[in-house]
Amino acid sequence: MTGKHFLYFAYGSNMLTSRLKAEDRAPSARPLATGYLPGRTLDFSKAGADRSGKCDIPESCDSECRVYGIVYEVHQRHRKALDRVEELGWGYREETVSIQTSSEVIDALTYIAIRRKPGILPFHWYKSITIAGALEHGLPGEYIDKIRAFESMTDPDPERNALHKKLLGHNFATFDH
Repeated sequence: MTGKHFLYFAYGSNMLTSRLKAEDRAPSARPLATGYLPGRTLDFSKAGADRSGKCDIPESCDSECRVYGIVYEVHQRHRKALDRVEELGWGYREETVSIQTSSEVIDALTYIAIRRKPGILPFHWYKSITIAGALEHGLPGEYIDKIRAFESMTDPDPERNALHKKLLGHNFATFDH
């Protein structure tokens, strides 16, 4: 990539292109490839500011573990906004990871949780957005089923809940909670 862009590996709610392209995130984001990061596992143990679980990808002892996601090209002008919504330095730290795609290995920036709280649950809408992104990009069915299997909870803030359900539109009702 040129100095004007960077590559970003999204593995949680930012897999949904419409979420990542929101004005307060990275409107320039363009999906380049799907792929996986070996030796990591997906969970929802990142402690969110809203007291719910967000996605994280801790290292796994099982070398067969993989975290699937999307490699996006993002313009540098949106880097600060993405760092802000990812709570860089407080919620997440950045790391360059090597993503295996169907044709090559791509190095990309991703975010790894700093503040973890095992057992914390994601909100239904957050898990649903993560599933919607995985479906949008055709990630493996077994992997999507693994995401569906995570327990989640109702968001106690009705306005925030409604806002995120709106992002999913009519699809929200089709996701298992």
